[in-house]
Amino acid sequence: FFFKQKTAYEISTRDWSSDVCSSDLLRTQIKKLRNSISEGNKSESVELLFPTVAAIDKAVNKGILHKNTAARHKSRLTGHVNKLAK
Repeated sequence: FFFKQKTAYEISTRDWSSDVCSSDLLRTQIKKLRNSISEGNKSESVELLFPTVAAIDKAVNKGILHKNTAARHKSRLTGHVNKLAK
């Protein structure tokens, strides 16, 4: 009985730390893209867009972000990059 509880606790702790790490990387990636957009750097923004969208998609697959939240982030970031590229 105690072994099962300990195992479940270890598994939940491991999953939680993995989610925290993934969400930190996602936020960092989004911040990099937003900073390059605010600086008006076209080429860097276009380069960062694809990895940022991929990171958002990975977060949805892992259950860190809701799919509608991810769609909103991707839509807004892509719109900003497209506006900058014109």
